[in-house]
Amino acid sequence: MGFCFSKFKKSRDIPISSSSVSESPPSTQYQPVPIHYPPLPSFLPPSVLPPRVNTTASGAATVGPILGKLYVDITKLYDLDRELGRGQFGITYLCTEKATGLKYACKSISRGKLVTVKDMEDVRREIMILQHLTGQPNIVEFKGAYEDKKSLYLVMELCSGGELFDRITAKGSYSEREAARIGRQIVNVVHVCHFMGVMHRDLKPENFLMVNRDEDSPLKATDFGLSVFIEAGKVYKNIVGSAYYVAPEVLHKNYGKEIDVWSAGVILYILLSGFPPFWAEKEKDIFEEILKGHVDLQTPPWPSISNGAKDLIKKMLTMDPKKRITAAEALEHPWLKEDGEASDKLIDSAVLIRMKQFKAMNKLKKLALKVIAENLSEKEIKGLKQTFNNMDTDGSGTITYEELRTGLSKLGSKLSETEIQQLMEGADVDKSGTIDYIEFITATMHRHRLDKEEHLYKAFQYFDKDNSGFITRDELRHAMTQYGMGDEATIDEVLNDVDTDKDGKINYEEFVAMMKKGTVDFAEQLRKD
Repeated sequence: MGFCFSKFKKSRDIPISSSSVSESPPSTQYQPVPIHYPPLPSFLPPSVLPPRVNTTASGAATVGPILGKLYVDITKLYDLDRELGRGQFGITYLCTEKATGLKYACKSISRGKLVTVKDMEDVRREIMILQHLTGQPNIVEFKGAYEDKKSLYLVMELCSGGELFDRITAKGSYSEREAARIGRQIVNVVHVCHFMGVMHRDLKPENFLMVNRDEDSPLKATDFGLSVFIEAGKVYKNIVGSAYYVAPEVLHKNYGKEIDVWSAGVILYILLSGFPPFWAEKEKDIFEEILKGHVDLQTPPWPSISNGAKDLIKKMLTMDPKKRITAAEALEHPWLKEDGEASDKLIDSAVLIRMKQFKAMNKLKKLALKVIAENLSEKEIKGLKQTFNNMDTDGSGTITYEELRTGLSKLGSKLSETEIQQLMEGADVDKSGTIDYIEFITATMHRHRLDKEEHLYKAFQYFDKDNSGFITRDELRHAMTQYGMGDEATIDEVLNDVDTDKDGKINYEEFVAMMKKGTVDFAEQLRKD
């Protein structure tokens, strides 16, 4: 089940201040959606004041350091049910409000994870932005924030319809009109954010969930962890966002709210073609392609896509942000408008296949790398064990995000918060929120070791349990289930990506091709200045 919730990715911009102001509203000639301006509520509105106030030994009420409000016993307000997801900063639960019986998603964040003043400022800012935007179209509803001695709790709207791309690829077919309907909601999020003085800074498909399983379920934007209030005259310089969706001016470290339109344009491009406009195996190569700015609208499937759709994409992916179409203007574009010129003609099924492959993130490869790491000799990993131990400062046998960040700083790394987060997510194969020793070795292996025949063959044999010379669906399921990835949808994605001759199994040559296709070099990142 999906849920509408922020992952609390680190923002690296300055905390908001009283000088933060909204941008000027768009022309009165254009009002695509009603924009509501509720006053910013307190973190604990009167309707949800705690039924029981925690006190100190002296009888004084206890105020939490993060929210600056009285402690709340969350179990007096909500029944916390099964776990929905687990991330770097906390666990998200399905919860039921006792007073109404309504279902929500509740994210519990250990206060021990919020170790610095900046960590707490980042969380406070995101809560303020969610409160400010709640009630607007296509943006997740925020219920409330609560704090006790051990944890911070954020209660949000529950979105049970799944991720955007999952829903699209499960349909089997869809049309330009459907793509326009989805695109219109994404662009509307940008419009609402900008109208209300917020820059999102991390728009990507994963941050959009379907509210329910209905065919016409609305989309909701869910993650505002990198969002900031727009400050008049401020130039933003910190590199934020996710590689495929980053605007060129972000890489130049000089940008404003126009970056959100670019990211929305990239998503629309993927919706129509099945792959991103700027493609490469490694992040630095993706950035190079973005800076070149060449948008391919000639090769298949683009000849079969309408001129109106291509015109909008060109305007959204304009290199010069001053010449780029605004969100308000994009909503008025003939192709994107409701009941506009987008046709009911079905998009080529190959687009859906490519979209599945793009989303798969090659989970089999991550597991294979882990198998190789487990079989490396002490000589081959000389020095890496000591590096791991130096980072694992509490001797727990795992590296937390904070330990990774501190360790990289000691190595002289200049990696940004987002880059460190990406390293963490890439290395954490089992999604436990920490990196164990084998995961660390997996992520830091030098690229040439992957080319050694004996390593590749040992990894292949690990999956090929019956020594048939093929990795079958059952063998794939068995191996991936150990890491919580054994569902049929994921197995289908892996087979579609790796099984090039489409016989339902993976031979050794296909396995080797997958392994040599390109790897993000974690070790290279560790050595960055």
